[in-house]
Amino acid sequence: MSERSERTIQLSPLKAFRTVAIAEAVTWALLLTGMVFKYTDVTDLGVRIFGMVHGVVFIGYCLVTVLVAVDQRWSRGRALLTLLASVPPFFTILADRSAEKAGVLGDTWRLTTTAPESKLDGLVSWLLRNPVRGAIAGLVAVAALTGVALLVGPPAS
Repeated sequence: MSERSERTIQLSPLKAFRTVAIAEAVTWALLLTGMVFKYTDVTDLGVRIFGMVHGVVFIGYCLVTVLVAVDQRWSRGRALLTLLASVPPFFTILADRSAEKAGVLGDTWRLTTTAPESKLDGLVSWLLRNPVRGAIAGLVAVAALTGVALLVGPPAS
């Protein structure tokens, strides 16, 4: 196994998904705390700061979920439910536990050693085989989607 492949495998699908699932839940907690301060007329600073942080992590969670779902061959139903788990507070933790219990979060990336079977497999395979470029592509995607979200505006309160 090449050194480059070893670097790719260090962040397993399980670890990558768990990390963003926990981060998404933590940012939900911070945003909810900020909302308590806002609606008790203490300050709205928490909502402005943690709302942005949560939005960025939410987008990251969705992107990592798609990456893991494609690589680990999740059913469309599981992928959709796992994406929807990002909407209610703390459900990403339940999604992580459910995926682990179902055995659909592996310790290795399938598409680093298996030939892609579709265009989407090919894209995910390229991202995984080129971890630095893949990380940069992920950051660019998060930034672009965050920019679109900022243009659209915050959810109605």
